[in-house]
Amino acid sequence: MKLPFDYEQAVLNPALAFETPEAVLTQSGLSDAQKIEILRHWSFDATEIADAEGEGMQGDKPLLERRVALALETLTG
Repeated sequence: MKLPFDYEQAVLNPALAFETPEAVLTQSGLSDAQKIEILRHWSFDATEIADAEGEGMQGDKPLLERRVALALETLTG
């Protein structure tokens, strides 16, 4: 199955491949281990925070970190 993104690039910059940390959870074709790897590499830069705020989400770094943590918790139990 071909993924709609390059997995290696998604690990290097998850925010380019996925709109939100939660979107990683619903990506078919990835194993839980791959999803965990992507989420663990999620970085928070000023552009991502501005984009989140532009979409009506609170874009501060602690909230985004919490969203990533919750997604990881979903996968790791």
